[in-house]
Amino acid sequence: MGIVVPFTLLLIVGAVASVVLLRRQQAGMSGLDAEVEANRWVVRLGGSLAGLRPGADEAAAQALAEAAGRHHAARGQLAAARTPAEYALARETAVEGLQYVSAARTALGLESGPPGPGTGESDGSGRTARQLRGVDGRFGVTA
Repeated sequence: MGIVVPFTLLLIVGAVASVVLLRRQQAGMSGLDAEVEANRWVVRLGGSLAGLRPGADEAAAQALAEAAGRHHAARGQLAAARTPAEYALARETAVEGLQYVSAARTALGLESGPPGPGTGESDGSGRTARQLRGVDGRFGVTA
């Protein structure tokens, strides 16, 4: 009889731990995938900014400043994110930054770089990502 109570408690703790672990695996995979995807785009934006210097080109300087701002914002969003939707927002901010980098590279006469999401691709929500356009040497984001 002395072994029954500890054994019962051990079974209950094991069952609760199994249920918690199973739920985390089911719900956490999409969150983990979203985190990895967002982190990938934030790192890609940071790498794209490295080594680019606008020189005297005002349009390139403005586009790079916007890209750097998006990188800073995306890093902050990524650090604070806890849900797949929050990670998606960080990813979208990083992709916008990459669009500004592409615009700066074009203004500098360089190849725009590899295509990424937001270059006419759908983001999965049925809407296309925002696009850049140049107006009088200034860049803006259009819906």
